[in-house]
Amino acid sequence: MSAAVTFETLFSAIKPVEIAGTLPSGIMRGQLRQDSRLAGDADVFVAVRGVNADGHKFIPTLNGRGVAAVVCEELPAPDMRDDNICYVRVADSAEALGLLASRFYGDPSHKLKLVGVTGTNGKTTTATLIYEMARLEGCRAGLLSTVANYIEGEMIPATHTTPDPLELNSLLARMVEAGCSVAAMEVSSHAAHQKRIAGLKFAGGVFTNLTRDHLDYHGTFEAYRDAKKLFFDNLPESAFALTNIDDRNGMIMLQNTRARRCTYSIRSIADFTGQIVEQDLHGTLLKLNGNEVHTRFTGRYNACNLTAVYGACLLMGMDSEATLVNMSRLVPVAGRFQTFRSPEGVTAVVDYAHTPDAVVNIVSAVREVVGNSNRIITVVGAGGNRDKGKRPIMASEAARLSDQVVLTSDNPRFEEPDEIIRDMEAGLTPEDAKRTISITDRRQAIRTAVALAHPGDVIIIAGKGHEDYQEIKGVKHHFDDREEVEAALGIN
Repeated sequence: MSAAVTFETLFSAIKPVEIAGTLPSGIMRGQLRQDSRLAGDADVFVAVRGVNADGHKFIPTLNGRGVAAVVCEELPAPDMRDDNICYVRVADSAEALGLLASRFYGDPSHKLKLVGVTGTNGKTTTATLIYEMARLEGCRAGLLSTVANYIEGEMIPATHTTPDPLELNSLLARMVEAGCSVAAMEVSSHAAHQKRIAGLKFAGGVFTNLTRDHLDYHGTFEAYRDAKKLFFDNLPESAFALTNIDDRNGMIMLQNTRARRCTYSIRSIADFTGQIVEQDLHGTLLKLNGNEVHTRFTGRYNACNLTAVYGACLLMGMDSEATLVNMSRLVPVAGRFQTFRSPEGVTAVVDYAHTPDAVVNIVSAVREVVGNSNRIITVVGAGGNRDKGKRPIMASEAARLSDQVVLTSDNPRFEEPDEIIRDMEAGLTPEDAKRTISITDRRQAIRTAVALAHPGDVIIIAGKGHEDYQEIKGVKHHFDDREEVEAALGIN
């Protein structure tokens, strides 16, 4: 906690529906908790109805442990209460947790320019590059992303795309204490739906694109879209809302926002436009609002991401000329179109593409550069215990756009990898199947792809990108596609 907070200040962040007992007063000595197992002396516990557990079930276990207050949506029966605990009923405890967490840590998002990035693909790249641009501009900055969290130059491992409200506000408070004036963060659909970002003040929001993903959680594409839109609906008037009008859902994001509406595009007229002048596997000459800049990124989707970054930087008040110069200094995010080249002239691209649209983007980007004169060999799998419906689509798209496909294991989690591969194979036509090999062992799949490649060919290893593990039966085993590619190609 960055500074002492009083109970009066803490509870002023929410609007109680009912209070049973006497609200504690004075300086808060304890912590704010959402895990009942950690709650104890002078703490305030917030009972949240989560995906896997309902915190309300554990309220009786707090009796006699010195907890100062419990915030909940449903009060325990009178005979189940501890007379020394104040029970505060609210309409939505998930939202209350976000509001309380922000207040507990001194409302850190109010003390810096916080920019949120949401969408199916491109969140990590866009958020990371906004963070890097702020640092190149001379600002101290922070980042909250899938790959890692950063406070200025200090790396903190990431456990979720968007952390829970307590961790999120703790990290933001540390950024403020470190002198950061800018922070960029990925905002997942889960986070928006679960109100993990409640209480945060955003200076801006960026929408990248929307394609099928996380339907195992949201149920329908419309529900998934609306979760993303919720982020923009809640932006303040003082913020900007920057959307990709090349995506058919782009303008939907702006329908109900109070923020300043802005657009970007690489296809049509917009507030911020990007145009590919020329490109190869190692970079792109890009024209941004008519100004040329050479970047180290390849592919239309990266041109789109860079246009979003350019727009966000200008909307944050950065100098336009300095922004163009700094964009030429940016380097790709780890595991995002990361290239490796063998002494024999075989190129491998490691990318986090794990949705049908992302697979289309990465293979299409490579095809645009190499044309039809060289082959593309794509190694791809699908994660277990996630949206099964995208598996056959991913295999179909990979086969449609590649010359050879190797289906393999990704993070099978608690599913059998062979069954996941069979789900993918179901999307193949008889003609696709002739150009597809299924190899369950991911290491062997990568080595096979390399063995099949000739000088000039490009191997795409999709799905895991920056991850350095494979999750099998609840255990994470060390596995890094980048290390495997280097070994297979004989690099180093």
